[in-house]
Amino acid sequence: MNGRAVRIGIVLGVALMGAVDEIVFHQLLQWHHFFAATTAYWRIFSDGLFHAFTASLWLAAALMLWRHRDELAGLPGSRAFWGGILTGAGGFQLFDGTVDHKLLKLHQVRMGAENLWLYDATWIASGLLLLLEGWVLVAHSCDG
Repeated sequence: MNGRAVRIGIVLGVALMGAVDEIVFHQLLQWHHFFAATTAYWRIFSDGLFHAFTASLWLAAALMLWRHRDELAGLPGSRAFWGGILTGAGGFQLFDGTVDHKLLKLHQVRMGAENLWLYDATWIASGLLLLLEGWVLVAHSCDG
């Protein structure tokens, strides 16, 4: 069960952190868009594609949970499951901060900010922290 719980948790973690990113940073704070170097129409369009991606991950995780519902009855209290969620969330955050923000330069954490390194460091550090916490939980899971 641990391996499956971790995998489902990772999918949920990526979906969760992607949703937090799009809702909080793209829509509420309007700090950035998925693809910033274009017209307003394409910035909103790229955010919509990103939203469709995270919604698809939610659906995939729900289907995985449904498919294995008998086997995973104790999943909500599982360290492996919560470790997977934190690992997925941290992995998303780290990938977004390093690949999307720095390597591909799709967008910055906060467009127009004078001091980008502070935003970048905070974004990447939060990903590393979540990833580390997830790995610790998965490594110490002994619930079956």
